[in-house]
Order: sequence, then C-alpha cells, then structure tokens
Amino acid sequence: QVPLVETGGGLVQAGGSLRLSCTASGGTFNRAVMGWFRQAPGKDREFVAAITYNSGVAEYEESVKGRFIISRDDAKNIIYLQMNNLQPEDSATYLCVADPKRAHVISRAEVSFNYWGQGTQVTVSS
Repeated sequence: QVPLVETGGGLVQAGGSLRLSCTASGGTFNRAVMGWFRQAPGKDREFVAAITYNSGVAEYEESVKGRFIISRDDAKNIIYLQMNNLQPEDSATYLCVADPKRAHVISRAEVSFNYWGQGTQVTVSS
C-alpha cells in the first residue's frame, strides 16, 4: 500500500488555480509534519510548503508565498495545496512528503522527509 497518494494535478492557464490533495495511509502520519516539494525537468527538487501537526505552523518557499496555501485535515489524513495565480514557472511534478519524526518543527531539507508520494504533474501554459 502506497502511504502517500497525490491527486489534483493538471493543465491550467497562467493565472489559474489548482488544488492538490495528498491522502496518507496509516497512523504514522497522524502527528507528522507534512508538505510538498516540486521538481521541474532539468532542475533540482525544491521545497514548496510544509505544515505542522494540528496546523499550528506553515512555511512556504519565497516564490509561492501569497499564492499557495497549505492545509490539512488530520481526521481524514489529507493535506491540500491550494495554488492560485499559477505561472509557467510553477510547472513541475509536485510530491507529497511526510516527516513522522517531527510534529511541530519544520525542516525544509529533503533528507528530513522519510516518506514521498509518486507525484502529480502540474503544467501551466502561458
């Protein structure tokens, strides 16, 4: 069973919106920091956003601040990424991540996240 499954990617015009969802399986993620990374072709993977357990704290990569909103529903084991005013440079594969070692402290380092989804593609046309 795949522990993290993303949905919601697609093709959208610049200025449009998409909402990504990530469903987590199992109780491992009940108290985990969860978040999103993205990777565009030929580029390094980069941190996008993360949120602590119980939605106490959220952090965002600078270029998405004010446009993206991360949220979670711990009762359903789902996190969301609402992406507004999308731009072509936002095109990438978006990956859901989980750090069960931490509930209330966000680390942006890739190595901190033990669990990764397979990703969902977001393409923004100009």
